[in-house]
Amino acid sequence: MNERTLLVTGATGVLGREVLRRAHGTGLTVRALTRRTTPPDVPGASGTEWHTGDLLANVGLDAALIGVDTVIHCASDPRRPKNDLPAFRHLLDAARRAGVGHLVNISIVGVDKVPLTYYRVKLEVERLLAASDLGWSNLRATQFPALLDGMLSSLARLPVLPMPADTPCQPVHPAEVADRLVTLALGQPVGHAPEFGGPEIRPATDLAAGWLRATHPRRRRVLPIHLPGRVGAALRQGHLTTPAHADGTATWADYLATRTS
Repeated sequence: MNERTLLVTGATGVLGREVLRRAHGTGLTVRALTRRTTPPDVPGASGTEWHTGDLLANVGLDAALIGVDTVIHCASDPRRPKNDLPAFRHLLDAARRAGVGHLVNISIVGVDKVPLTYYRVKLEVERLLAASDLGWSNLRATQFPALLDGMLSSLARLPVLPMPADTPCQPVHPAEVADRLVTLALGQPVGHAPEFGGPEIRPATDLAAGWLRATHPRRRRVLPIHLPGRVGAALRQGHLTTPAHADGTATWADYLATRTS
């Protein structure tokens, strides 16, 4: 019988929920950290031991980490990205106190090359992890379809759908990223793991056109725009993609078919 205990942060998010579902097939004792006082209902993750705590406020972490061998860190705040740094420092400190042997972190392909605030924060989280005295594994993945979907839904309020021109993207299904994270958690710390991307690299304008066909019966037009500056240049250079690690199997079309079914 496997008596190891795994804790998942960010367990109610898009990725965290998928991690919980897959972790329950491993035989590990699975815990999850939530700011809610009532345990959430995550289909496929019954039996999760929910612990109330707050990474940013540094509340409830010691109790949640008692007896934990491995942490998969999925918690993040894209709307207030600078909060991720103190939250992660609190997690590192609590993990040291608890004697956690392995911390698995999810990051993003291109954090070291695309000068966005959120990416810079993610890169600093990676540096803090590497400088810690914990065993660690770090996985960079490409963009989740739901993120692109949300962005396109906001832009669709305009008469035309503006999208960055000449910008390759590589959507990857979060369930497949969750599989890789759980596999890493079951093994020994590896440091920087190979990146993980979706099966296709396609222009952002093509993804937007497919999204329009699937979601808007009335004909709409995608408007390619040239993003200026260092961010635009980094995107056009393909820094959101990882061609050598197109390891996923679920395509953008697969996501759209599920979304509209």
